Amino acid sequence: MAAAATAGSGTPQEEEGPGGEAPASQAQAPTSATGARLSRLPLARVKALVKADPDVTLAGQEAIFILARAAELFVETIAKDAYCCAQQGKRKTLQRRDLDNAIEAVDEFAFLEGEFC
Repeated sequence: MAAAATAGSGTPQEEEGPGGEAPASQAQAPTSATGARLSRLPLARVKALVKADPDVTLAGQEAIFILARAAELFVETIAKDAYCCAQQGKRKTLQRRDLDNAIEAVDEFAFLEGEFC
């Protein structure tokens, strides 16, 4: 009844769905049926790489997750910087020289200089 009383007021009204529920557009926290992955890298592969180091005897799941997440952030950062180098060359496709330029331009990547042949 309230919607009928305010229908001529010029304000948009949200209608109730069948059965009196709020419309689907009203915000509820988005949920993922499959459960969002917290890490994009396969943790089993990261664990295998960690175990390949002879200095590492044990590595907990939390440590593996942190290493995987750190690797993701590192790759994301260097890729963004390399993409900026590609844009300066008026290109959208990353090339090896873009990574080389990003490594040379950013001090945080100085440890990578001369590592790639």
